[in-house]
Amino acid sequence: MINKIIASAAVAFALLSAPASASSPRHLYNIYIPFERGAEVRAVMPDGSENTLGRVVDLPERTRWPSYTASAWGHPGSVTASAVNAVHILISVESGQGRTMSVLPRETIAPAAGPGAAVVLDCGGGTSFFGAWAPPAGTKITVESPDGSSRPLEERLPEEGDVLVFKVIEEDTPYMVDFENRPGGRVIAWSSSGARAIARVIRPLGGVGRFEGTLYQWDSRIRANHSGVIDISTSNYGVIGGFQIIPWDHALKSKEMQGAWNMTQWMIIGPSDAESMMGGTEPLFAGGLVPGPSRGEKLWDVWSTYGRKSLVLARIDGGGWTKLPEERGKIDDALKSVTHLRIYFPETGEPLI
Repeated sequence: MINKIIASAAVAFALLSAPASASSPRHLYNIYIPFERGAEVRAVMPDGSENTLGRVVDLPERTRWPSYTASAWGHPGSVTASAVNAVHILISVESGQGRTMSVLPRETIAPAAGPGAAVVLDCGGGTSFFGAWAPPAGTKITVESPDGSSRPLEERLPEEGDVLVFKVIEEDTPYMVDFENRPGGRVIAWSSSGARAIARVIRPLGGVGRFEGTLYQWDSRIRANHSGVIDISTSNYGVIGGFQIIPWDHALKSKEMQGAWNMTQWMIIGPSDAESMMGGTEPLFAGGLVPGPSRGEKLWDVWSTYGRKSLVLARIDGGGWTKLPEERGKIDDALKSVTHLRIYFPETGEPLI
């Protein structure tokens, strides 16, 4: 009997330690944002078909430096945050701090953008470029000039007449990640090759708070993902309420996050060795998560429309999987009964069986 128990434990450990299967990233579409007021923003598929995502209503006069701490953990010339109320772009890293430019919907709440440092589009928060067609963190961006030349978006702003080109890729990611909401709880990534533990919970989640961008997202959906945050809404569209999952290095090294250690609105996770940096790393803080289509929005087929829609479920007191409790405002113990969380990653193809 003891030998059977030992053998079963060994199999379970091997399963949780097995590397995820690798597949080639897939090019989904390009997004073109002209640096020209009134110009049309387009998503262009590999087959040449197009979708209009709105128009440019304002252009940046400057960049923001220093930007929020975790912005520097991205790659210059790429998206460093994807959210329903803003997409932040890392221009460069100077003296260890990120210089950013943002893309915003016309009516938004996005303090991280900085005044005068954003391209403003006429679409609403949580839709279009900030919903169905949102580029994930890590998306590379080039600048096309009127003369036909192109360059990486690094170090300086584009000029009027240039075009920002976002090459949106679907990376090889888990299909879901589970979080055991307790100190030392496992963070388990599930893929076609099985399961593997990718992190541990350092400080569990307990409450909800007034994360302003949740105004533009529905409950049990991802509001934002950047190199130091997964922000999840617990409130309906038009109402503020949610919580965040952050890596230990963001909680430890970012001055704006020091309060997370004493508050219940943040789950803090870390690697098993308690030393490696997690900020800016896949799959949780780069490369996969997006806000996804809002209600009524459609992508190119049924699989992409529903598969790319972000979804977060919970187990209450160890029960079955269900939507998160619908909570708004700041309530320190609103989620104290949540024992597990599950995040589904976006997919645009029919599941392989």
